[in-house]
Amino acid sequence: QVQLVESGGGLVQPGGSLRLSCVGPGNIVSAYAMAWYRQPPGLQREVVASFTSNTGSETRYADSVKGRFTISRDKAKDTLYLQMDNLKPEDTGVYYCYADPQSSFIKGYWGQGTRVTVSS
Repeated sequence: QVQLVESGGGLVQPGGSLRLSCVGPGNIVSAYAMAWYRQPPGLQREVVASFTSNTGSETRYADSVKGRFTISRDKAKDTLYLQMDNLKPEDTGVYYCYADPQSSFIKGYWGQGTRVTVSS
């Protein structure tokens, strides 16, 4: 069973920053197109930021976080990151990392989530 483990969530004031981490077993961060999703309270899960492939460095962001969030990965450490700056109350939610195989024949993997609360 593949287990992704997120960390770095917490309570932060508006305008603050957090860095989320997601550690995967083996070389999953290198082998999959990784992404961050979030699920705001009472709403559906949505993609926040992602790599478009497992090999390249091209990234995509939701319009709501462009210019404030940065996705990155350290393949040597099998770790995915999400740097979140200038946080807003609407960024509150549970954040999940997702290993996207980009294939309907291969299973993707989710982490257990880490909670981010932006409030004064």
